[in-house]
Amino acid sequence: MEIDLSKLDIKKAHEHLVNGDFTAVELAEKCLENIKEKNEEINAYLEIYDDVLEQAKKADERIKNKDNVTELTGIPIALKDNILNEGRTVSAGSKILENYKGTYDATIVKKLKDAGVVLIGRTNMDEFAMGASTENSAFGITKNPHDITRVPGGSSGGSAAVVAMDGALGSLGSDTGGSVRQPASFCGAFGFKSTYGTVSRHGLIAMGSSLDQIGPIGKSVSDIEILFDVIKGYDKMDSTSLPDVTEKKKKNDKLTIGIPRHFMKEGIDEDVLENFNQSVEKLKSLGHEVKDIELPNIKYSLAVYYVIMPAEASSNLSRFDGVKYGLRKDGEDLLGDYLETREVGFGAEVKRRVILGTHVLSSGYYDAYYNKANIVRGLIKSDFDKAFDPSADGVDVIITPTSPTPAFKIGEKKDPLSMYLSDIFTTPANVTGIPALSVPSGVVQRDGKDLPVGLQIMANHGREDIIFSIGKDFSN
Repeated sequence: MEIDLSKLDIKKAHEHLVNGDFTAVELAEKCLENIKEKNEEINAYLEIYDDVLEQAKKADERIKNKDNVTELTGIPIALKDNILNEGRTVSAGSKILENYKGTYDATIVKKLKDAGVVLIGRTNMDEFAMGASTENSAFGITKNPHDITRVPGGSSGGSAAVVAMDGALGSLGSDTGGSVRQPASFCGAFGFKSTYGTVSRHGLIAMGSSLDQIGPIGKSVSDIEILFDVIKGYDKMDSTSLPDVTEKKKKNDKLTIGIPRHFMKEGIDEDVLENFNQSVEKLKSLGHEVKDIELPNIKYSLAVYYVIMPAEASSNLSRFDGVKYGLRKDGEDLLGDYLETREVGFGAEVKRRVILGTHVLSSGYYDAYYNKANIVRGLIKSDFDKAFDPSADGVDVIITPTSPTPAFKIGEKKDPLSMYLSDIFTTPANVTGIPALSVPSGVVQRDGKDLPVGLQIMANHGREDIIFSIGKDFSN
């Protein structure tokens, strides 16, 4: 049969593969064709692996012999450039790691390989995942497939763009403050951040260790669920990994949905708010109960995030010193080596956040900024706990727009603070550690072009099942 990638998701492709309608090699070849045609302009992929067809042949053998075939066997998937793949370049979008090769597989990469996935290549990203637009990569800007004058979002912009341009059927990104969900929203895809600790961070180049989660981007909620089911699970190599929970949780057909409308009064485009209101009406028409809720401290989430994340990033990035691995530039002495290497190797946004993070951790400022941010983080978490508390007439999910705007023009946000505001609706889920899903909710018009926008669905810790349930309900 003729393969039309625009009409295929993982679930459908799996059915065709096991039915023999086409092979994994033919599916991979179709992806490679699309990449050859589109990637030069979009710059979503930094590298296409040279063994893609060999991987696909092995998957075909596995399918033919019915040898441990999973729903991901033979499915082309892309990896964000900060997830280690043994023997492959992993640069985190930075000059300082330009020639670094992974010395082992990240836990999630090992799981994907065990499932028989065809890993297509590594995707572009904001340097060290610092950004909301994929304009901060040392290897060029990624463009939005829906309008190449606009950004795809970030920091996992490449991972979202490859799905939108049909260069893979799914991808993996990392989400520290919305870096999977916001680009998924900008590119018309589905993006998911699970409960903190459900997916191993072993083999992810760390930015903010108490915030980072690896998450999938796909074309449907079912695809997100398929990818999540493979990559989740306890990992002894990750000290923040949660024990596996095997209990079956009850799924309600009709859910109570909370909306923090007080949090949407400023900074949101009118047509994005109108789209959100239409989404609320759709959920009501599906039989769900909707009510307004108060989250008194949610307004501080962005400020808390931009204290904690730079602090953790400055600690994590201190290892890039030109001595152990990566780029090395010689100075007059050891300190000179550090300074020369980091001056050449780090981009402007990374330097900005490292300086900010070092400042908030410094003597005299630690209590005023970092400690205070952690106290407020606790208050925000407490607000969400109360909102979800079933004994206090709590809600099942909380919804907001994923982003206050659609994709903005490349180069439009010159002020870092205006760029940071792109994360206003997504950071609360990272600050509190709860799961959150962005689903496409329609389009808004800019300059005569239809640009996708997303609806964000959040639930309590460990309640991914509720999110998938309502996500499918909304998207079908």
